[in-house]
Amino acid sequence: MAGGAVTGDAPRDLDSLRSWHSDWRGLRVAVLGLSMTGFSVADTLAELGAEVLVLTEKADEEYARLVPVIGARLWTGALDAVPQELVDFAPEVVIASPGFPPHHPVIAWTRQSGTPLWGDVELAWRVRDKVLREDGTPADWVLITGTNGKTTTTQLTAAMLVAGGLRAAPVGNIGVPVLDAVRDPAGFDVLVVELSSHQLWYLSLADADVAPSPHASVCLNLADDHLEWHGSFAGYRDAKAVVYRSTRVACVYNKSDLATREMVEDADVVEGCRAIGFDLGVPGPSDVGVVDGILVDRAFLDDRHRSALELATVADLAARGLAAPHIVANILAASALARSLDVEPAAIRDALARFRLDPHRIEVVAVAGGVTWVDDSKATNPHAAASSLAAFPGAVWVVGGLLKGVDISDLVAARGGGVKAAIVIGVERGDITDAFARHAPAIPLFEVDDAQTEDVMARAVELAAGIARDGDVVLLAPAAASFDQFASYADRGNRFAAAVKDWIERG
Repeated sequence: MAGGAVTGDAPRDLDSLRSWHSDWRGLRVAVLGLSMTGFSVADTLAELGAEVLVLTEKADEEYARLVPVIGARLWTGALDAVPQELVDFAPEVVIASPGFPPHHPVIAWTRQSGTPLWGDVELAWRVRDKVLREDGTPADWVLITGTNGKTTTTQLTAAMLVAGGLRAAPVGNIGVPVLDAVRDPAGFDVLVVELSSHQLWYLSLADADVAPSPHASVCLNLADDHLEWHGSFAGYRDAKAVVYRSTRVACVYNKSDLATREMVEDADVVEGCRAIGFDLGVPGPSDVGVVDGILVDRAFLDDRHRSALELATVADLAARGLAAPHIVANILAASALARSLDVEPAAIRDALARFRLDPHRIEVVAVAGGVTWVDDSKATNPHAAASSLAAFPGAVWVVGGLLKGVDISDLVAARGGGVKAAIVIGVERGDITDAFARHAPAIPLFEVDDAQTEDVMARAVELAAGIARDGDVVLLAPAAASFDQFASYADRGNRFAAAVKDWIERG
């Protein structure tokens, strides 16, 4: 259906809506999606006095019950075409949950009609002054993105800030909507905001003067992912680069990933903002890195040309299961973000002493018969799996799932020849077996063709146990999404761990 929203009222000046205390009353807003994020948007707008229509294909029972309670309207039905209900509502702005891709029919209609299109993060930035700090200013924001490591780095950064005496919270793509934190009556000094490429694409539509201007920002790395959503790698890259826009103090980038440095070089930042590099090598001035097994800061000290500050040691990290190379890189990035907010090195060490990785992130689920079983189900793309394989060379590799349009050939060419064997699961096994045939034909290959979810991991573990010997690692690092056979990456990891436990008990 074509055509824009038509109303007899004069269009609202959305540019004036830059504060919680602006006049949002009566603003007609269509909210697309009713997940946790969509509900936070609807709830916020209803509290502000806007007229809210929520459109979703299906609604959780609790959310569906609450929408009319907060004073919004709910429409459910197919969204493969533009609902007449939306056209008749004539929204002055549409706010979409990040699951709606640019090519979605309702998103396309919104843009063609000229109706402003926001994401939840833009709304959160506009109303961030609901609760102020003691100095009368809103909380600072720190923005974190990357193909891999976002959640771990977000958790690390928040933990370091809290250890440094700041009221900080990890929010955004990590699971807590930014709007919920903005409206928390207790208030925060810093919001550490994990952003997906989907959220950043929506932010790319915002004018610079109403888009976030974070204290610090980082893109941890860049590799093929979500290409079916963005349409191309260039589109994905451009979305990620938005994280650096209007940064005020520190743009943190990965010295080992040229793309992130180029993003910083191209970014339109606030004058005086510094570029801070991180990697596992010896740092230069304005960098953080590693010297003789010691993580050091040469960026946030006066005499950075001749000295450095110790942040942690690799030995201490190893004792806590945090010494895998990609985890050390995440720690360095988080440390740079925390140091940009004047967190002392001692506080960073305190935070690391208490930090634990989430489940399904290079998690050792069992050691038996000299074989170590590792669950890295969170490795949902080739870039993440490459990090896992680098941490566990010579592993028996359990790989496969839903590839999301990503070519796994480069990963197999780079890392496949170094594994002891590969056990291929998932519905897209052919792409993986073909890649091994081309790039690592000498590696033993086993396929799990069980269609039933409950059988997949039992069979994979049985095969792995027949291959692994004393001193070996069996590594679940699928390099693919889980939704072909499992409810989530957590479900996939849990089933792997359960199958390992069952095999050992039967052993």
